[in-house]
Amino acid sequence: MTAESPAQDPRDAALESAILALLAARGTGASISPTEAACAVGGAHPDGWGPLMQPARRVAVRLMKEGRLVILRKGRPVDPDDFRGVYRLRLPGEAG
Repeated sequence: MTAESPAQDPRDAALESAILALLAARGTGASISPTEAACAVGGAHPDGWGPLMQPARRVAVRLMKEGRLVILRKGRPVDPDDFRGVYRLRLPGEAG
């Protein structure tokens, strides 16, 4: 078995699907909060979505490195290996 394979974790797959579906539904240039994806997977109660915030961040970083989304902080793209605080997600090539 290989070390860390994020796509094999069912939560990661569900979060990836939720992130991409929410971005597609939101429309061109719009962004989402990672909390929205966590709620879509874990439900509205914080006990359901709260534990998914770190996995959502991990999935977002992977998707950004794959060129499938952009992580924004204060409206600007960030280094996926070095960012802190509140962030949003947007499809690449879309001005916000």
